[in-house]
Amino acid sequence: MTQGPAPRVLSDEALSDLLAAQQFGTLATTKRSGHPHLTTMMYSWDPEARVVRFSTTADRVKVKHLRHDPRAALHVPGGDVWSFAVAEGEAEVSEVTTAPGDAVGRELLAMIPEAARPQDPEEFLKDQVAERRVVVRLRVGRLYGTAVDVTG
Repeated sequence: MTQGPAPRVLSDEALSDLLAAQQFGTLATTKRSGHPHLTTMMYSWDPEARVVRFSTTADRVKVKHLRHDPRAALHVPGGDVWSFAVAEGEAEVSEVTTAPGDAVGRELLAMIPEAARPQDPEEFLKDQVAERRVVVRLRVGRLYGTAVDVTG
């Protein structure tokens, strides 16, 4: 069997760029049994603050897991099956947005890319309250990942 190219460790900057280039990843939380719970999530990456933000509803199992054990990781695939980034850290769950335009609601709105912002922000904020939305903030303590340079 022919040995292919070895994985190349990505720099912190390359990892941050990969996180910024994607919108979806797999969030891993820990069940009470110690087993992982994985879920595909849309996210927003803030490279300056090193925070990944997720919007979810207060009744989701991932919220329950994070309130019990805040350790979490986000796996994000790169442009091919050989590259990826992982953001590990401790997560905090915001309070539920309870009034249109409150701090949590404004944070939820700010997570949406400018080009995808709702035409009616007031309606969006009302919907977030009705859905009992929260923000999960994953404060990234460690970034790691690799790429394999395959030609041909």
